[in-house]
Amino acid sequence: MTDAIGTVRHFDMSRAYTVLICDLVGLRFGPDGKPDCSEVRDYIELKGGRFHEGSLVGLASLEAGRIHFFYQPDLSTRDELIAAAGPGLYDAVIAAATFLPEETVFPQGGVRIGAGTGNMGSASWGGGSGEGGVAPLMNTPGINSRATAQMAMKAILKIFPDIDVEILNKRVGDGDFDTGRELKDYPTEKLEGKTIGVFGYGNIGRELAKVARAFGMNVRIHARGHHREWIEAEGFLYAATPVEAAKDADVLSVHVGLGSIDAVTGRYANTGLVDAAVLSAMKIGSVLVNYDRGELVDIVALEHALTSGRIRHAAIDADLFKNVETGTLSGPMKPYLALVEKHRDKLELLPHAAADTDHPSRVAGGKQAVDQIMDAICLRLVTNLKGSLPSGYKSGGTKTPPGIGPVTSDELSRLADDRAGISQLAEMAAVQAAIWHALTNAGSEAERRAVVGARGKELLKSINLYTTRLEDLCMKGPYQG
Repeated sequence: MTDAIGTVRHFDMSRAYTVLICDLVGLRFGPDGKPDCSEVRDYIELKGGRFHEGSLVGLASLEAGRIHFFYQPDLSTRDELIAAAGPGLYDAVIAAATFLPEETVFPQGGVRIGAGTGNMGSASWGGGSGEGGVAPLMNTPGINSRATAQMAMKAILKIFPDIDVEILNKRVGDGDFDTGRELKDYPTEKLEGKTIGVFGYGNIGRELAKVARAFGMNVRIHARGHHREWIEAEGFLYAATPVEAAKDADVLSVHVGLGSIDAVTGRYANTGLVDAAVLSAMKIGSVLVNYDRGELVDIVALEHALTSGRIRHAAIDADLFKNVETGTLSGPMKPYLALVEKHRDKLELLPHAAADTDHPSRVAGGKQAVDQIMDAICLRLVTNLKGSLPSGYKSGGTKTPPGIGPVTSDELSRLADDRAGISQLAEMAAVQAAIWHALTNAGSEAERRAVVGARGKELLKSINLYTTRLEDLCMKGPYQG
């Protein structure tokens, strides 16, 4: 059965469904020296699907009543994608960084492995926003959040503490150092007590905030106003504006999307969000990290900040594409290359590698994308929808890895089903409440000290067990009903 525009609206056992996978779903090299896709391949077969390496073109027939996945991770250019998927040979698609042109056709939907969907340009779902198409656009938010946050922290740690490890290593290795006499010549600073401004309270921004706090940093987060109560509930500082978040910050790390596109100018709302006002608000000698979208930084303002010394180091991770035939470069990293000749020693430029080169993250994202595509085709169930929900589909809500993103009502309900577990939590909470009340009701310093002496150890042990248990259960963060 099809609707007026030819889109299949139920699983038809008499036909075969086809899915294009146009990005790597394994980044660790296998015995053959190539990136190993076996984990996702085996997962597809376990779920009853069929995995094929190569194109659908040229195959005589496909087994009906199955979903067939065609693995072509080397597809890259616009022409290659249009030739492969323009005619609508594939019902659906799974991609990571590959850009899908508007002309590509996937009537059953697409999944982007990762959060941002700006590269998912197919008109089947209305382009990267997912608004107005006939097929659902989905993503896998949170899959690579920890990988990205940890890489951002690694970029920060290259500058703070700023001890010259290479020189000290060489001198010690050569037996050419006297600690008592020369160590004073190599002073350093620790991260503890420094301020980091974070743009965004999404999965990556929140993960980086947690890591930065573990290093003893003061964390200031700029996000939309409705996030404020949860930002402050987690012990972070809220900043109402980008400039407020950047004010006197030692580090600024940007983790927001491009936002909506302006129909008149063709520019995304957050283009140049990190502008001269933001950069000039930061502390002299500070660090900028942009591991989200290259377009978020005003390149001219960054050049001035690097020249003046306001920014001592900028770490940028953005796509860079090279035309094999002409050598022409494109992508959001390209404008940063103009800074290299003058500021090479102050720059660390990565080709969108922070989130996209972690093997476990890519495998987990690939498996989740397979689940989402199968649900969309078989059940008309859409998980992690981006944009509008097409007619004939129902929403399956959101899915993120444990501990990433908000705590949902479903997760709380599942926790409540563990009667023994919540009984233990209730008992620990009751112990803590009783001791706090005893301290509150103690009338004198001697009485308070008596309570502490009698029950202080019990209180701290209960607190430690309680908080550890809640962290294990991923019961910390903003709530989503």
